[in-house]
Amino acid sequence: MDPQQELFTELLIRIKAEGYDVYDGFLPPEGTPYPFVYLADSQQTDVANKSAVFGNVYQTIHVWSNTPKNRGTVSEMLLGIKNICRRMRDTDNFTWLLKNVSQRILPDNTTKEPLLHGILEVEFKFY
Repeated sequence: MDPQQELFTELLIRIKAEGYDVYDGFLPPEGTPYPFVYLADSQQTDVANKSAVFGNVYQTIHVWSNTPKNRGTVSEMLLGIKNICRRMRDTDNFTWLLKNVSQRILPDNTTKEPLLHGILEVEFKFY
């Protein structure tokens, strides 16, 4: 399996196992209950040598809540997802090392009701 897809699938499984509503591919339809997690875009860079391919996978993860006053809920969800990423070691075909995590929380006024939007940018090295 492609490293990017294997990481994506593993994150989806592990985040759902923590009890979060997780969506991928497309944002959920209008009326979906908040809060929820959306696995967004991925990027992979490969480095090949004579005997193996290794490299980095970058994954963007979004969290949305419709209760802007409950910033702690979004922060807690982001922390839970970061901990999932930190515990990621081995999948079927690769070994993973979390290299970097960037986190942002910002207001989102793209819907009729004000939202709180958390964004994680995570970088994994794969072997």
